[in-house]
Amino acid sequence: MRVFHKVTKWLFILCLPLLLLSASIGGVANSLAFYHYGFTKYEVGRTTALSEVELDRAARGLVHYFNSSDEYINLTVVKGNQTFTLFNQREVIHLRDVKGLFRLDYWVFLGTLIYALIYAGFLIWLKGWRQLARGLVWGSGLTIGLMVVLGLTTMLNFDQFFLQFHLFSFTNEFWRLDPSQDYLIMLFPRGFWYDAALFITIATAVGAVILGGVGGYLYSSAGRRRG
Repeated sequence: MRVFHKVTKWLFILCLPLLLLSASIGGVANSLAFYHYGFTKYEVGRTTALSEVELDRAARGLVHYFNSSDEYINLTVVKGNQTFTLFNQREVIHLRDVKGLFRLDYWVFLGTLIYALIYAGFLIWLKGWRQLARGLVWGSGLTIGLMVVLGLTTMLNFDQFFLQFHLFSFTNEFWRLDPSQDYLIMLFPRGFWYDAALFITIATAVGAVILGGVGGYLYSSAGRRRG
């Protein structure tokens, strides 16, 4: 039984970084506000010659696609009074692969959330407040440590990090796009992904600080009740 308790405790601690990170990734992937922030900051309207209305259509179309059952995206926009399909075949295939990663992220979020809630609920039922508090503090500390590493990697060597991420995540070459003609990379240039990585890192760390604060409060409260 002692082994079971240790295993479940460490699973909870290890779940927290995955839970918070997957939540942050999903939040950015579905945030129209973040898309528009990137479009404005990197002057995507000038690069693509698309109006704000059409950029909004593109952002909404991508968010809808990532959350739909469609295997391939079919998104049309208007430029110069001409309607055309925004993404070519290479981009469409890459977006299918990206969607697969987002779906994996959703499953990681759901799985870790369910486990964390069950574990926390079980300890609350047993009135194991101090054990729950320690798990929250340790999990939050681990998350913050990992986010410090990720943040430093992003700031110091983002290009190499971004390249290795693609080499690890994709089994084909469709992610290698031409910024002079492929709209996907025009919409989301390197700077957009740098900002996204930093935002995800910071959001995850903030979530960890909050959970760690809750854990610290529970630990001190449990100590006062014992006293």
